[in-house]
Amino acid sequence: MKCRSCQHENRPSAKFCEECASALSRLCSGCGCELRATARFCDECGVGTGVSPGLSATSARPDRSPRSYTPKHLADKILQSKSALEGERKQVTVLFADVKGSMELAEQLDPEQWHQILDRFFQILADGVHRLEGTINQYTGDGIMALFGAPIAHEDHAQRACYAALHLRDRLRQYADALRIDPGVNFAFRIGLNSGPVVVGKIGDDLRMDYTAQGHTVGLAQRMEQLAPADGIALSQHTQRAVAGFFNARSLGPMPVKGALEPLEVFILEGPGHHRTRLDTSRARGLSRFVGRGDETDALETALERSLAGTGRVAAVVGEPGVGKSRLCAEIVERCKAAGLSVFEAHCPAHGKTIPYLPLLELLRNLFAITDHDDPREARQKIATALALLDDDSVDERALVLDFLGVADPKSPSLQFSPEVRQRRLFAFIRRLLQLKTAAEPIVLLIDDLHWIDPGSDLFVAQIVEAVSTTRTLLLVNFRPEYTAEWLRKSWVLQLPMAPLGADALAELVRDWVGSGPSVAARGR
Repeated sequence: MKCRSCQHENRPSAKFCEECASALSRLCSGCGCELRATARFCDECGVGTGVSPGLSATSARPDRSPRSYTPKHLADKILQSKSALEGERKQVTVLFADVKGSMELAEQLDPEQWHQILDRFFQILADGVHRLEGTINQYTGDGIMALFGAPIAHEDHAQRACYAALHLRDRLRQYADALRIDPGVNFAFRIGLNSGPVVVGKIGDDLRMDYTAQGHTVGLAQRMEQLAPADGIALSQHTQRAVAGFFNARSLGPMPVKGALEPLEVFILEGPGHHRTRLDTSRARGLSRFVGRGDETDALETALERSLAGTGRVAAVVGEPGVGKSRLCAEIVERCKAAGLSVFEAHCPAHGKTIPYLPLLELLRNLFAITDHDDPREARQKIATALALLDDDSVDERALVLDFLGVADPKSPSLQFSPEVRQRRLFAFIRRLLQLKTAAEPIVLLIDDLHWIDPGSDLFVAQIVEAVSTTRTLLLVNFRPEYTAEWLRKSWVLQLPMAPLGADALAELVRDWVGSGPSVAARGR
């Protein structure tokens, strides 16, 4: 079969070009029958494909333009910078997802019913991909090809792809369970991921775009999908290496994979790991000695002393990427823990801007000592106990908090609040919770990487800042210079700019890394 994109001759049974990874054929969304490249209607069931004469259908779902299924804020980002993106080499993670055994399922069902099942399947896939700012590059008849890291660049593209894959796995398992009940269909899916370089091609005004894969990046991702178990996610060793520690993955060992010269280690993605930040990864490898931050440390120690004395403080550490903001905050946090102070942390991951309340939920779970191992019943018990110990009046807010944390009692009636009322009551609860908690003991709160915070959580940070001033609380935050907020002007907020390490501190750091023996001493000419 000849590829329409590069004219390479492939095997008759090939689905993707082995030279450029372009899709070679389409399947009807109504009955699953293979279609010709120029078909406007399926010759088996008559469902329209939406393809005009002469228009290639290999780059998108047959009946829709990419612009129609791409959220406006993502489409605007792509179109505003498309001239700079075209021809650029990028590191990306490619995600393939499809229906396992789609041809057999299509034969069992009425064409209209199968079309409805696929439509909902595609909707779930699109929502999950766009949730993490990925881009759907192709609809492949019974699945999709999506990219993370291009055309919108992300430094954590592999993590985003893994989070998206886990989200899709959970949503699609729920969908499959519903289909097994009605209409009694044994629906299964597969997801595959691979990371590597691509070169961005031409991007049209309708968002149709072309990518040239380097090193079989796309082809290997499609192979991972084929190797994935039913309702599971397979990763290549390239993706696993990029997300090690952030996710738990089970190795299947080295396997011969078409398109790879050597056997490729394949992993099954199982769930989130223990690492939340890059500092966690560095800590696991072994941190370098903490040097050159004496002035900054003294300033934060002073803010802590005032907080302990009853005059709450906010310490805001600001600096460019890589300057050591998180490391400075981590050092202060460790000193606080060593002194017996209670510390509660929340982190804003790079993908968190698109996920509402992610750091706020983490902070509340930590305040109530809820762990990942607690089931909803255990979480409800911990919240009820904590609120009862703090103040009897706070028990009235239990239902609101349970609902917000996603562990509402199924036996209780659902809350009937408007979004505005719910937010206002949660604001009041956060302020009261901090006041009651610090009446018993001083506490330290850390919110890391505020420049990646979502708008909803940012509103709550402003409420926490307001509450801190009258409590025994040190709120420690850090962010890049692009982050701005009105609360930074408050009198109890200390802004601490961080400059790069000086020459003496760098020399001391190098000596710590390589030693100071004669073999590494500077040599004169």
